[in-house]
Amino acid sequence: MNIAKEVARQMEIIERGVVEIIPREDLVAKLHRSLTTNTPLQVKLGLDPTAPDIHLGHTVVLQKLRQFQDLGHQVTIIIGDFTGRIGDPSGKSETRKQLTEEEVLANAQTYKEQIFKVLDQARTRLVFNSQWLAPLSFADVIRLAAKCTVARMLERDDFAKRYRENLPISVHEFFYPLMQGYDSVALQTDVELGGTDQKFNLLMGRQLQREYGQEPQVALMTPILEGLDGIQKMSKSLGNYIGINESPREMFGKTMSIADPLMVRYFELVTRVPMTEVRAIEAGLADGSLHPRDVKMRLGREIVAMYHGEEAAFAAQQEFQNIFQKGELPDEIPEVVVSASMLEENGVVWLPKLMVFSGLASSTSEARRLITQGAVRINDERVQDVDMQVNPEKGMIIRVGKRKWVTLRLQ
Repeated sequence: MNIAKEVARQMEIIERGVVEIIPREDLVAKLHRSLTTNTPLQVKLGLDPTAPDIHLGHTVVLQKLRQFQDLGHQVTIIIGDFTGRIGDPSGKSETRKQLTEEEVLANAQTYKEQIFKVLDQARTRLVFNSQWLAPLSFADVIRLAAKCTVARMLERDDFAKRYRENLPISVHEFFYPLMQGYDSVALQTDVELGGTDQKFNLLMGRQLQREYGQEPQVALMTPILEGLDGIQKMSKSLGNYIGINESPREMFGKTMSIADPLMVRYFELVTRVPMTEVRAIEAGLADGSLHPRDVKMRLGREIVAMYHGEEAAFAAQQEFQNIFQKGELPDEIPEVVVSASMLEENGVVWLPKLMVFSGLASSTSEARRLITQGAVRINDERVQDVDMQVNPEKGMIIRVGKRKWVTLRLQ
């Protein structure tokens, strides 16, 4: 093996979609030593189990871990059952609520069920950081705290901002980056991954490893993925996300709503399409030889196939084309049973109430807004009256937007 060429090859893969590597030359040296000694790098990602529903934004860093696995390196996922009781203060303007042990463990189980849709479970070590943090004595904690100054902590943008604005900073919050850094000491990590918002925490790991006489880890930062709106980061609370547990139909339909300028970025960050192909797609879009609609359908297939398989991906595309290009109904429409107890004496029910009951809206106020926006159809007829009373009939189809459908059945 030509080690220099193999290092260059691995670096090209690792640097795909990466914002920053600190320091890059250290990673090159670690890869060279790894190949020379046939010893895999120890690569770490910490997850605090506070938001267990994983969407594509979370998979950006998971995809990077998978690349390390495919290159033969050892990946360790740390479930922060101990750090999660504090909550990462990164980017927060106030002290985060501390989770109970029961909440942390429940969320951790959900994470475990989802991350292996991206990672190779056979090549992933999964540990809980309470294993080494819980046994620390108070004296140990004091010694750990002595390795970092308050001035260093206040270099963090979020802490500095709160300090300037006289907002409270609890002392226990300072322990979060110390504990995350100590994770790297406990595991003797070579490379730690995280989003750009984790830079301070990742560099703390380097600092503490030096303090404990270890070779400092490399900090590798991945970008924050924009959501479907193309503006704000992907977030479930903002509703601009694609969840990896969603149905093929929902995943494909949401992908088709992505803003055109984001397509290449999504190919690079959340799919495994080779970069030579991604660059060819980018060039084709730029010179007009590729139609954005066709490229977006390819993106939808790639994303669905990763989580549901090739067959489901092509079925989702076909269904999308049938519904939105040919005007046909989907193959399967969820059925909602309407009981007599829901109806008024004259056998009708207020449409917003029926929409909430059917799961088409989260509240009657949202239902009214959707009707006002013209997003609601009954048997393909647009509804515009927010006070409409419906006489439910067997087989009646209610549609909201492009992807939500139900058919009614009377009980």
